[in-house]
Amino acid sequence: MTPRRFLLPVLSLIILCQFLTSNLLSSKIFQPKSFQLSNGLQVVLITNRRAPVVSQMMWYKVGAADEPPGKSGLAHFLEHLMFKGTQSILPGDFSRIVSRNGGRDNAFTGQDYTAYFQEVSRSKLELVMSLEAGRMRGLLLTDKEFRAERDVILEERSSTTDNKPASQLWEAAQAALFFNHPYRNPIIGWKNEIKDITIKDVRAFYNRYYIPNNAILIIAGDVTIQELKPLAEKYYGVIPRGPDIARNRSKEPGIFAERRVEISDKRVGLPSITITFQAPSYASAKDNRVYALEVLAEILGGGTTSYLYRDLVVQEKLASSATAWANCDALDYGTFGIFVAPHYGISVSKVESRLKKIIQDVIKFGISEKRLVRAVNSMVANSIYARDSLNAGPNIIGKALSTGLKISDVESWPDRIKAITIDQVNKVAKEILRPENSVTAILRRD
Repeated sequence: MTPRRFLLPVLSLIILCQFLTSNLLSSKIFQPKSFQLSNGLQVVLITNRRAPVVSQMMWYKVGAADEPPGKSGLAHFLEHLMFKGTQSILPGDFSRIVSRNGGRDNAFTGQDYTAYFQEVSRSKLELVMSLEAGRMRGLLLTDKEFRAERDVILEERSSTTDNKPASQLWEAAQAALFFNHPYRNPIIGWKNEIKDITIKDVRAFYNRYYIPNNAILIIAGDVTIQELKPLAEKYYGVIPRGPDIARNRSKEPGIFAERRVEISDKRVGLPSITITFQAPSYASAKDNRVYALEVLAEILGGGTTSYLYRDLVVQEKLASSATAWANCDALDYGTFGIFVAPHYGISVSKVESRLKKIIQDVIKFGISEKRLVRAVNSMVANSIYARDSLNAGPNIIGKALSTGLKISDVESWPDRIKAITIDQVNKVAKEILRPENSVTAILRRD
């Protein structure tokens, strides 16, 4: 099973962003049903009868970007501690109970949300609902468990970031991309600040944010709305509502300088060039720029027929891979990124020079109508595959609802993509792909 807690490296983030971007669907696919309990908990059901299994996901609208200044890593720390004891189960028993009943569970922390899930047979849905509801307000934190888990997290940071040049570079690039907004802080936290987190900090964070009116329960699988409603009322409806949460965060100032970060290390196996641009998000954009940006990402780096791949890999033979992505599903700011891995023996400088010329040519000459049509058709066609996945719907809808969107925003995605014009794509390319809006991250083999 995938480790419960981890930070995705650069390539994994690229793959994940492409998957989420290409699989947002219309209502003919998911057909979700939604209702709200009296305590404010939003409940979403995605019926999927392909197998007698169900997935429960609990999304909290709080992540790393909601942490108090100087307390980076607090949301991730609490995610760890949520698997400790409650008033009814012993520390560590949560996952053991799920496993003994033939299921699996996991959790992850993002900048804007924290999510927990279990996948079990449909007959065990009531069991996992009782378990998840029990830790929403009944988590027990002891000094012993707290200290032990802090050591685990520090070791996790050491193994996933501090000892991996690619992860160090990604962390430095994010810190350079955002001057003032908390997206500049790593989800796992800075090492010195993790050490300073106290059990009092964790309790305060838990008590403030882990309340039903700040959460979304998503159930997917072989269950009906008639079966789900009484269970939701029984286990979650009795939890008291908490104070309303306002997510007030610092804003980014104007950006006037191109930034650059580099790491050279003998442990580097794959040199790379990553250029990341600040971009609008679904939640922050008031127009269609985000959808045009997603189409631009598909045109530039959405596969072996994309602009970058054809030029850098096929024609010029300078790179072994080239891709682009638009990560627009954040609450405040999105990003647009380009990743290129030079061929063995080809200098990073040579590939970077060619890459930046391609970007400037796109800005100057624009994208052709033919490429637009091919990209839009591919993106819309790819969206149908999510119907076969038990987990795609809960992940897509959970992320959307946690970042200020509605189910209707998810459902209308294909139509909005199909409505994008070539003028809109070329306009957003000129707006976003400016050098002063970017951070170039270079990873070299020492």
